[in-house]
Amino acid sequence: MNLRIFLRRLWPRLMKKWLPRSLFGRSLLIIVMPIALMQGAVVWGFYEAHLVTVTAQLSGGLAGDVAADVEALEANPTSANLDRIIQRAERLQSLSLALQPGESLPPPHRRPLIPDHGVNLREALEDVLAQPVWVDTERYPAYVDIRVKVREGVLRIIAPRDRAFAAHGHLFIGLLAGATLLLTAVAIVFIRNQVRSIERLAEAAEAFGKGVDLPRFKPHGAAEVRQAAHAFIDMKERIQRHIDQRTALLASVSHDLRTPLTRLRLEAALAPPGPQIEAMKRDLLDMEHMIDEYLAFARGEGGELVEQVAVRRLIDEVSEGAVRAGALVAVAADPLLEAAVRPNALKRALSNLVMNAAAHGEHVEVAAKAGRHGGLEICIDDDGPGIPPEQYEEAFRPFARLDEARNQNVKGVGLGLAIARDVARGHGGDVTLDRSPMGGLRAVMRLPG
Repeated sequence: MNLRIFLRRLWPRLMKKWLPRSLFGRSLLIIVMPIALMQGAVVWGFYEAHLVTVTAQLSGGLAGDVAADVEALEANPTSANLDRIIQRAERLQSLSLALQPGESLPPPHRRPLIPDHGVNLREALEDVLAQPVWVDTERYPAYVDIRVKVREGVLRIIAPRDRAFAAHGHLFIGLLAGATLLLTAVAIVFIRNQVRSIERLAEAAEAFGKGVDLPRFKPHGAAEVRQAAHAFIDMKERIQRHIDQRTALLASVSHDLRTPLTRLRLEAALAPPGPQIEAMKRDLLDMEHMIDEYLAFARGEGGELVEQVAVRRLIDEVSEGAVRAGALVAVAADPLLEAAVRPNALKRALSNLVMNAAAHGEHVEVAAKAGRHGGLEICIDDDGPGIPPEQYEEAFRPFARLDEARNQNVKGVGLGLAIARDVARGHGGDVTLDRSPMGGLRAVMRLPG
């Protein structure tokens, strides 16, 4: 696999997998990553240009002084000359010398896996000295112990540490690391404040989508975020006005339609009994039922407020209608299970699902439980003929009639599943269909917590 294919196919997947997904994480990465790279480059450049170069120069200078003292001692190993060398080293070289007659060098140190400054000093001494040398840079924090094998024994040299190594390099690196942490902390505070305003806007939008009003919501954050928040508030007010107007219109339409229906039913009731009158009464009932379904579908949730309700009690009320229709209904739900929903809207949706199951099957099972990640999950199963999987989504279309799979309900107009899904999605959830273990259709309503 060449580089072009890797960059085109695998690199976007790796970036998507490893990069943070939240706005906070990505913003922090955008700010912190350049700072960290810059500080790393500065540290690396400083280490290469300063620590290594200066340490090499200092080690070379110290090695030269040690070599000069050893050469002077080898040329004239008398006591008087040794005293002059010691005094000169203390006065001019800041070195402390001592001759240890008859001594030998300690065993050599094990070379570290990662070369340190002691290795540099040892190599510098070995380059300028023909005699064996031993170096210890760890025993004394402020000094370096150097021992050279000479004819008379061992010449021991104690040198200040700053004569061999750059003393303040690690302090500079520590300051850079501290500055990076400080800048990161400041970035976290500012980014968190900006992201929090976006999170509040998202929470307000989600709550409004579920029918919950947040009256205390106010725009916060940067100018662009406040502009989006004001646009959301204006949109929310327009949608609310539309809902109020639609609700008022539907109430008027409902009254206007029911008035002539009521007069027709009264006339049919007062007319002499006969086959035509009975057919007229059935037609009036069908018309009233269809008008109810049309209005229910168009009405939606009608601005109903969210309440905490007992799910079992709601299911029991819905199941009574299916029992009266002749179905055998079994309910499995925890009596203590509660959910924050619009009671009337959820009751209408469940009634459509349960009555649909009762219309096409003899046995109906309704089970409610808490969702895997919170929320609510309600399953409605029946033992009817079911629906082919390829027609599951088509069944949710308004006015859809799947006569091939289900016995046609003469009272229905194909809005039951559409209303149920509309209600579920209005709560932030959904309704899906599947094959029931009872042999018929399973409708699953999932609502978020």
